[in-house]
Formats: sequence, C-alpha cells, structure tokens
Amino acid sequence: MTALDPAAPSRRPSGRARRLGLYALLVLVALIAAGPLYWLASSALKTNPQIYAYPPHWVPTDLRWSNFSDAWNAAPFDRFFLNSLVVSVVGTAIELCSALLCAYAFVFLPFPGKKWLFLFLLGAMMVPGHVTLLPNFLTIAQLGWVNTWAGLIAPGLGSVFGTFLLRQHMLTLPKEVMDAARIDGAGHLRTLFRVVLPMSRPMVITVAIVIMVTKWNDFIWPLIVTSSADMRTLPVGLLFLRDQETYANWGAILAGTVMVILPVLIVFFIAQRYIIAGLTQGAGK
Repeated sequence: MTALDPAAPSRRPSGRARRLGLYALLVLVALIAAGPLYWLASSALKTNPQIYAYPPHWVPTDLRWSNFSDAWNAAPFDRFFLNSLVVSVVGTAIELCSALLCAYAFVFLPFPGKKWLFLFLLGAMMVPGHVTLLPNFLTIAQLGWVNTWAGLIAPGLGSVFGTFLLRQHMLTLPKEVMDAARIDGAGHLRTLFRVVLPMSRPMVITVAIVIMVTKWNDFIWPLIVTSSADMRTLPVGLLFLRDQETYANWGAILAGTVMVILPVLIVFFIAQRYIIAGLTQGAGK
C-alpha cells in the first residue's frame, strides 16, 4: 500500500526536516543559555589582557588558576560561605515545614474562610518583595536582630509560593489513601509525615530547591540588614570583593563568581530528575 500511496514518499522528508529543524532550534537555545556560563568559567582562568582582548579569546591560552586563590584571599570567603550555608539550610528547612503545614491545612482541614484566605495568599504573591523591605527592617531593628543570622533568616520564614505549589499537588493525591489513614486512626501530623510526605517527595524536593536557590542568591536583604563583613553572604561578598579589587583584577572577581554559583549548579544537576517529576506531578490540577 505504501508503493500505491503517492503521498507517502513526500511525507518522510517533511517529517525528517521538521525533526532536524527542531533539533537545530534546541541546540541554538542551549548555546544561548550556556554561552554566558562558558564565558564566565573560561574568563575566570584568564589574565586581564586576555579578558580585555578584542576579538575575544574563547579558549584561554594561559590558564591562571591563581585567580581562585586571589579571590579567596582578597575577601573572607570562608565566612561568606558559612553565612550563606546557615541562611540557606536553616531558612529552607523552616520555610519548607511552614509551607507543608499550610498546604495540608488548606487541602485537608475544614475551617471557615479557607477559600478567601487562600485567595488572599495568592494576592500576596503579586506584591513585589521590595515593598516589604522597610517594614521588615524596622521590625528586625526593634527586635535587635540587625547584623545577626536571625535577622537574615526571619523575614523569609513564610513561603506563599511553596504553599501554593504543595497545595496544588496535594489536591491530586488519591482520596482513598487519605480515607484509609483516617480509618486506621492516624492524626493529622501522622498522616502528613507518614502518608502525604512520601507521596509528595518530588514536589517537596522541588519546592526546597526553589526556596534554597532564592535564599542563596538573595542580595538586597542581606545588604540592608548586615553592616559588617563577617555577616555578609556570598552575593554581597562579591560586591565586597569587587571593591577590594577596585575593578583591576577581573579574573579574581569572575573566579569568585564561579565559586558562588557552583554549589547551586551542583545541587541542580543532582536533583534535576526530582524537579522534573515534581513539576510534572504539579501539573495535574
């Protein structure tokens, strides 16, 4: 039948050409996305003349590994890493627990005004974070938490975005499992941590990574609430490094930037399958 069908030979080249065009588009998008990262990583190993050279040198001819040691010694990066690690890990743990409890309450607990309260939370997602900078700073200052870990962590303990994602995912969980847990006499906390949490692991990991990356990359709030170098986080530390280098040693500044983003990239590549699974599950409702 294929030989008798005059349209069959013309369909194959068009389908093959469509796939080749799609692959070419994907390669182009990947190059556009990875280009700045490659330039950053390669420039971190260049000397200043190579960085300023025109036309640009895409491959460094003389690898300058000392840029990383220069960046580490020019600023207290060990303290910057410690501060960012404490803020990201502790803040993410508390914020994730809060989002889990709130999402569970919105889905499985009946209480008056639940729908209106959830709409209020959705509205809060549309408010820019910079609007709350002054009220948060005044509150932290009155509590005496300026230039402390508590001051860095406290304003971000509530996660409206995480609550929204987890609520949407929990709406897709089978009601039969929840009914079985209720018949077995499980309370709400036991149901959350023994039933809901294992079934929501990909989405929980996705929310945790989103929260952690947001806290790791936060710049404005740590810049406002800290006043000494020993309490700066890594993004603010890059500004400190730039001031120390006075725009002269861009190789060291770029090497410091690589050290800042490398932990986030490692976490993303390790957990990317959980992120994809979590977002796929969250697309059900």
